Amino acid sequence: MNDVVRCSWAESSDAYRAYHDSEWGVPSHDDRHLFEMLILEGAKAGLSWSTILNKRANYIRAFDGFDATKIATYDEAKIAALLADPGIVRNRLKINAAVTNARAFLAVQHEFGSFDAYLWKFVDGVPVINHPETLADLPAKTPLSDAIGRDLKRRGFTFVGSTIVYAYLQAVGVIDDHVVGCFRKQVA
Repeated sequence: MNDVVRCSWAESSDAYRAYHDSEWGVPSHDDRHLFEMLILEGAKAGLSWSTILNKRANYIRAFDGFDATKIATYDEAKIAALLADPGIVRNRLKINAAVTNARAFLAVQHEFGSFDAYLWKFVDGVPVINHPETLADLPAKTPLSDAIGRDLKRRGFTFVGSTIVYAYLQAVGVIDDHVVGCFRKQVA
């Protein structure tokens, strides 16, 4: 795929290209993946996505494959082990947020039948397809990310400010922000 047009950010590394080409902006309806991305976007706060992407395999290992049921039971001993794990970002607030968010995630699943049903109701099940010409045209947050972030906070989630939520919505394909001309751009 040498002459393929991609979003410019994806051209900075092989890992970015692979993530862009196979995952970013693809509508996800898998609760495990939706939970994984919520935790990873929270872990990214204040860092670059490349830092998290490069540690993703370690996160999957350290956080039991992002099994929310297991993470919801983590105790202080497990949190201490995570804080000692050099393969992940060792930040107590972010690790505690993963545990808190696992519990809130399970509550949402219980209430709505799935996190997928909860999340996609905000857009009536249809991805928002934007048409940015360049990365400079992308917002950091929108009224949609504001509303979802507020609702997640009300439900007990943490590390779900509007900017984190917007990046999350892009990652899981609720919002398609591939630039015009990118081969991954959905047609709308």
